[in-house]
Amino acid sequence: MTGQPSAPTAPRPAIRLPAPAPGWAEPADVVVVGSGVAGLTAALRCAAAGLRTVVVTKARLDDGSTRWAQGGIAAALGEGDTPEQHLDDTLVAGAGLCDADAVRLLVTEGPDAVRRLIDTGAVFDKADAAGTIALTREGGHHRRRIAHAGGDATGAEISRALVEAVRARAIRTVENALVLDLLTDAEGRTAGVTLHVMGEGRHDGVGAIHAPAVVLATGGMGQVFSATTNPAVSTGDGVALALRAGAEVSDLEFVQFHPTVLFLGADAEGQQPLVSEAVRGEGAYLVDAGGTRFMVGRHELAELAPRDIVAKGITGRMLEQDAEHMYLDGRHFGAEMWAERFPTILAACRAHGIDPVTEPIPVAPAAHYASGGIRTDRSGRTTLPGLYACGETACTGVHGANRLASNSLLEGLVYAERIAEAIVAAHPAGAPAPVPAEPARTETIPLLAPEQRFAIQRAMTRGAGVLRSEASLAEAAETLSALRAQAGDATAGGATAEAKPAEPGVESWEATNLLCVARVLVDSARRRTETRGCHWREDHPDRDDTHWRRHLVTRLNQDRTLSVHTTDGAGLPATVPAGETP
Repeated sequence: MTGQPSAPTAPRPAIRLPAPAPGWAEPADVVVVGSGVAGLTAALRCAAAGLRTVVVTKARLDDGSTRWAQGGIAAALGEGDTPEQHLDDTLVAGAGLCDADAVRLLVTEGPDAVRRLIDTGAVFDKADAAGTIALTREGGHHRRRIAHAGGDATGAEISRALVEAVRARAIRTVENALVLDLLTDAEGRTAGVTLHVMGEGRHDGVGAIHAPAVVLATGGMGQVFSATTNPAVSTGDGVALALRAGAEVSDLEFVQFHPTVLFLGADAEGQQPLVSEAVRGEGAYLVDAGGTRFMVGRHELAELAPRDIVAKGITGRMLEQDAEHMYLDGRHFGAEMWAERFPTILAACRAHGIDPVTEPIPVAPAAHYASGGIRTDRSGRTTLPGLYACGETACTGVHGANRLASNSLLEGLVYAERIAEAIVAAHPAGAPAPVPAEPARTETIPLLAPEQRFAIQRAMTRGAGVLRSEASLAEAAETLSALRAQAGDATAGGATAEAKPAEPGVESWEATNLLCVARVLVDSARRRTETRGCHWREDHPDRDDTHWRRHLVTRLNQDRTLSVHTTDGAGLPATVPAGETP
């Protein structure tokens, strides 16, 4: 990575969600927010080094986003495969915007990280009696390098192993808790977080954990769209918190739409069943209603092209034929293979009245993964001292404009371990807990009413979905601005029957977080006047390396306007906060 640190040198007035002052607090050396592969790996490594570690998770400990991952984890584990080949496939999928050094770190450290995961207790499917790990292919991979578990339940197995390890080590956990905002000390360094534990105390009750290191591993923001593979808790909380705290985010316009999500109807909303890319990796075909394989000839890998290309191929065919969906045909697998290799998908399809053994599966793209997020360096450090980020909520530079299939779990492993190393080096165990300082001035962001969540989702789906244009994005921006203005008027005392001030609580905090990340996403998508990776502009259909082989970096100003700049090239600038050693 290149460039100079851009962290603020002095604390700025705080921007926070409206909430009461914390009614309780506890000390720690590090607080990890999130219980997916990234969060639990970071927590285990920090605890193993003797740090007082607290894990805060929005649902149950075993209900992080990782458990929904079906396909597997990518690493050069097979005979003849090499990190260099994995690197090449990742760079191609990233459409010219991967940070090559960050990717090289991922693919070279990845195999050993997977082996350490196995040592932790994760059990992957075997190819033979000798215990060789079974490997499959997914989109964008030229080799079989995807390790899987339980056929199509890889995430669930990884989550099980990590949760058991966390419980065995008796790491302190706070479940069903929404983290609200970052606390800082008098010098502007991280001093912990505020949080609300759902189902305990008051509807708007708040507590705090005081710690000099905070790791954000809060997962994605798929709930910003009407239809997504993400669980209901994926409301962009980590990115929104980081923006309010003054950290930089990057590349939010690159939202990956998974090509093959079970189509449940044009009006279906919320979390939709995923049909793993591994189904295509094992030989299923994408066809239209007439049975034509429309991906053949569009890319050398046909159905196994990178996800952005397949999503565009499906969407394009739908537009050509005025169809609501396409089909994934795996009837040639036979009943035994479906039952053994893809039991989760088989059960989900049958639960919705579709039998993949005897009929093709109706599929359409849906929001799946945020390639961008909170900007970090290769040790997971953000632009704020003491604040770290990893997993889907972070932007390490690994994914570029489009994540390569099954690189997400690997990124969570590798970068979580690096974060733990950085925290252990910077924050010795047993040091006195920091004392949060009350800012001289605190700005509270206007709250949205809970029902506005649906208005955001529908505006984003219409205007910033798979296919975008200046007109569609401008319409989305207008809707988001109107929602902001309505919330601001209500907060300022100008409430009407249609715009009453929202009450602090989980639903309002989530809706407000969604609006925050939606604003940045739309703003970035409007600025990027090209088509690259999973950002598809119908009014700018070509890739423009001359002007746009660079990243958009965004901060939230004190007046809540957005400050945006572009990088000099594809590498992300350094993020090491002032006073910290690179």
